[in-house]
Amino acid sequence: MQSILLRASHWLALFCRLVAGVALISLLAVTIADVSTRYLSKLTEGAIAFRVSGSVELVSYLMLFSLLAAMAANVEKSQVVVEAFSHGLPTTLKTRLHGVYLLGFAVLGLVLFFGLLDSAASAARHGEVTQDLRIPMGPVYYLAAFLSILLGIRSAIHALLGMLFGVEEEAAHGE
Repeated sequence: MQSILLRASHWLALFCRLVAGVALISLLAVTIADVSTRYLSKLTEGAIAFRVSGSVELVSYLMLFSLLAAMAANVEKSQVVVEAFSHGLPTTLKTRLHGVYLLGFAVLGLVLFFGLLDSAASAARHGEVTQDLRIPMGPVYYLAAFLSILLGIRSAIHALLGMLFGVEEEAAHGE
């Protein structure tokens, strides 16, 4: 069971890193294109007035996707170890406490999932679109809900691994 959970978590993390990477590269491409076209317009005193429409809107949604995917991909590294409180505890107890801590992220992912799922259904029913580009909001919310449930699933997997099996994860030490 432990190896199945570890393998599932590994593949979910790879998928989430891919989504986060694509979203970040797209975000950078939109930003560079927008800044370049604005500068080109300034250099040519408006003779070339090509602009990236809705760049702020695109960047905000791409940032949402990259953050949700990155959170899901790195959830097991989320706890910052505070040595003042845990230095005297045995490693197995620290690991099990980290598993309990990750249950909070599982609940967070579940709450975000249901909230975004409700927003997606409402947006789809009412034909809600984005302000600048007129992109339907339903798919945007559905993708965010999907990434949120991945956060919840990976958190639950690592909570189980920590609490039941005492599997130690990398903790962030300010590196």
